[in-house]
Order: sequence, then C-alpha cells, then structure tokens
Amino acid sequence: MTSLFGRTLAVAAITLAATAGFAQESTNRVATMTDWNVFTEENPKECWGVSKPKETMNTRDGQPVSVRRGDILLFVTFRPGKPGEISFAGGYPFAGGSTVDVTVDGQPYQLFTDGEWAWPGSAEDDAALLAAMKAGTTAVMTARSGKGTQTVDTFSLRGFTAAMEDAEKRCQ
Repeated sequence: MTSLFGRTLAVAAITLAATAGFAQESTNRVATMTDWNVFTEENPKECWGVSKPKETMNTRDGQPVSVRRGDILLFVTFRPGKPGEISFAGGYPFAGGSTVDVTVDGQPYQLFTDGEWAWPGSAEDDAALLAAMKAGTTAVMTARSGKGTQTVDTFSLRGFTAAMEDAEKRCQ
C-alpha cells in the first residue's frame, strides 16, 4: 500500500491536472466514456478516470443549506504494475477523524479522510470497491465537513468500466 503522504501528494497532483481538464480543454484528457473522463500523465506515468457528481445535497441539522465547495471529484488512478487506487475529493476539509460512507447500489463501503481527501484503507478495499463500481450504476458518497455540514454526492457509473479499462491499459 502506498504511504499516506505519498498517496496524498499523488492525488493532489492528479487533482490539479484533472480540474484543469474540466475547466478548459486539456492536452492530457485522452478519452470520455459517458460520465467519465480519462487522463494520462507521462512523467511520472499515471492514468486516471475521473467524474463529477450528478447530484449534490448539503444539509445541516437536517435542513438543506447552501454552501461553497471546491471541486467534488471521484478518481481511480493507475500506475504501471499497480492496481487501481480510488480517491475522493469532497470540495472541503472533512471533519477530523471522520470517514466517508460509500454506497454502490446498496452495498456499503468506507473511505478514510485526511484534509480534503478520502480513500480506501487498503489495496484489498480498493479492489472490492473498484469491482462494485464496475458492476454498479451509482456511487453515493456521504460525508461530514469540519463545519458540521452533511454532504451527499451521487456519481453516475455510466461509462465507468470502459473508462477504467482504458486508463489501466494506457498505464501498463
């Protein structure tokens, strides 16, 4: 398993590239499969699929609230010789010590948080969630911000399997 620090740095670099790709036409976006985009980077060689949520709901004390959030993105990153790693950027600093509950078509999973990032706790957890996402139709991420806002972000998994196969192939 990648160290927490190393994975955080890698995810931060990917986010900068991916968010630039959403904001403007990027030179490293290589494919779009329905709701997922595939990006590549050559040095170091990395390939990833990324998507934005189709629906977002923010509540505090059970009531809908309007909040400012940064980019909300779900990633799967591939590196040569390594399995896919899932990460989630919630667009805000998560509550300290909290987790992100993920539900893929009713099946629960959990991501661990650090700052504005969350990811599975082990390579086995990555593999199980990745398999569920390939078989599923939606992934729902439920989290809590450091300010106490409850967020629910719903991602479409349409095009997910094709995008992951493409990203993984490009990084062999």
